[in-house]
Amino acid sequence: MGTARLATLLTVLTMLAANVAGAADDKPLWELGAGVAALSFPAYRGSDKQRNFLMPVPYFVYHGKFLKADRHGLRGSLFDSDRVDLTLSLAASPPTDSDDVALRDGMPDLKPTAEFGPQVDLTLWRGDGHARFLKLRMPLRAAFTLERSPRETGWIFSPNLNLDITDLPAMPGWNLGFVAGPIWATKKQHDYFYGVAPRDAMSFRPAYQASGGYSGSQFLVSLSKRYDKTWVGAFVRYDTLAGASFIDSPLVARKHFAAAGIAVSWILDVSQTRVRVDD
Repeated sequence: MGTARLATLLTVLTMLAANVAGAADDKPLWELGAGVAALSFPAYRGSDKQRNFLMPVPYFVYHGKFLKADRHGLRGSLFDSDRVDLTLSLAASPPTDSDDVALRDGMPDLKPTAEFGPQVDLTLWRGDGHARFLKLRMPLRAAFTLERSPRETGWIFSPNLNLDITDLPAMPGWNLGFVAGPIWATKKQHDYFYGVAPRDAMSFRPAYQASGGYSGSQFLVSLSKRYDKTWVGAFVRYDTLAGASFIDSPLVARKHFAAAGIAVSWILDVSQTRVRVDD
């Protein structure tokens, strides 16, 4: 929650990969590939330290009867319904060296974290040919530090509305996506990123204990296109911490900030088995 999550941003660039072709279509059971992504985001939400990454990213699409991995994410078909999906929500944050962030100078480093938990997706509206849809997505994730003795760092709930448009008249073949929603998290999650213990207090950084509650909101726009053997995608995300329960933390330097990324993936192999896919 406290960072511009690396895994979430990579998901935006990789899970949009399976283009909707309109109505139900025959597609390969699986596709494998690899690519590279360039990302820019704050060290943590509210930080004035911007981080830039250039890294490899996987490309994986799977259209199984139960398990599916595509532009909608990793999900299991537990319901006999075309309106409700139970999916797996994953996110992560990279480590932050406190010596690189002026407001955290002298404090313990932030360990990398992983988040996972269930997500229920409700399709509120679907256009003709399944080329457009509006979903309410409700992920609930538990967070843990990634170290020799992992620590639980609270829970995050981030419901959002997701609008996808795959039949842009002026841009054939392009996918346009919008995601917007608030975030809530527990006291332990907020305190991990925004709390200041008495032993770490300084004249410019008074002691602070965060409380649980509202964590701000996010607004994201993404664009992607699948070519024959290549996929390209990009996104821009805007965050606001206005009204957040931890807004008075001395570790919050900015209330409004942005993250962005671009990626290119190459499809290296596809299954010879074809399956009927109806997105």
